[in-house]
Amino acid sequence: MIDPYGLDAAGSRWRQAAATLAAEILAVHAVEVDTQARFPHEGMTALAQKGFYGLCIDIQYGGQGQGPATFAAVVEELARRCASTAMIYVMHVTAAKVIEGSSTISTQATLLRSIAAGEHLTTLAFSEQGSRSQFWTPISKLETNGQSYQTHAKKSWITAAQHADSFVASAQTPASQSPLESTLYWLPRTRPGVQPMGQFNGLGLRGNDSAPVMLEGVAVTNDDLLTAHGQGLDCMLQVTLPWFSVGTAAMAHGLCLGALEASARHLRGSGFEHSGMQLRDLPNLRARLADMSVATEQSRALLGHTLRELASPDEATPLWVLRTRMAALQTALLVTDLAMKACGGAAFSRQLNIERYFRDARAGWVMAPTVDHLADFLGRALTGLPLL
Repeated sequence: MIDPYGLDAAGSRWRQAAATLAAEILAVHAVEVDTQARFPHEGMTALAQKGFYGLCIDIQYGGQGQGPATFAAVVEELARRCASTAMIYVMHVTAAKVIEGSSTISTQATLLRSIAAGEHLTTLAFSEQGSRSQFWTPISKLETNGQSYQTHAKKSWITAAQHADSFVASAQTPASQSPLESTLYWLPRTRPGVQPMGQFNGLGLRGNDSAPVMLEGVAVTNDDLLTAHGQGLDCMLQVTLPWFSVGTAAMAHGLCLGALEASARHLRGSGFEHSGMQLRDLPNLRARLADMSVATEQSRALLGHTLRELASPDEATPLWVLRTRMAALQTALLVTDLAMKACGGAAFSRQLNIERYFRDARAGWVMAPTVDHLADFLGRALTGLPLL
């Protein structure tokens, strides 16, 4: 069978390793993680120990040197069993790629080796209370303080806020004239003035430890800068957005595959005692399952195309990235909704985990860039308007 993401032999081995880890560890704890809204320690520890933290880090730093296709395949397998774990992992890999692509941070090699060794979990801290889901326009500023900087910020809904070792954060440049004039910087969670606030208790992705992080007079040095001043937006668009979009699209596909698998299993194994008929004997339920399968594979094929575009990028590649994330999020809503309808009361009573897939799929809809943002970005590009 041809892999939709075009994996080579090494990528296929990583996919299989992820599938095994997900089945043996993530699946065991997923219900508890969701019910208790707790951080998935077991899964994240296993990912760290098995080399997944450094999956996409260059081999010169001890990483595995894998690209977006292997990343997508791994995330898909994780999300089939526990989307909260997959979400934390997507943020980690995306933030790590920002660190790897930096030409300014002085501790780059040390950080990347620590990440590759499974000793350092990082995440993104872009969104702020004042800019909400428009993560590309930070309200906070880097204020010059002698030879370094100081910042105050109300970062909102940061994945792994209580557990990440560091944040890849954004702020307006000193003396900026516009929120689009931004700088990215690296920030350890233990630095004075960094304070995660509260615990996440949301509808879906309940174990992803998403919470606000307050920055009160936090010191930022030139050695912490991940971009030159004013280059933050470029990094967001050229590094963060592609990796995040690929990861979250793959996560949506994992939810689709998990819901499809659970639905098919239910239709095969349940029926009517008085007649001997199984649920799979009902044409309307089989049709829903078929619709779920077709929609899932259409979206996976689109991601596969985008992965090929990323391997040989041109001016059209950013549009494929936006289309892929938008399509995957929409598909996850459709497929998990059909799964709930196909499985009826058993799905609503949480017997099949389908209800969890249904809730987790909805979290992606409001995660920046939201589906509404993606639609506007695409519409602007297609009519010749600037993206921002």
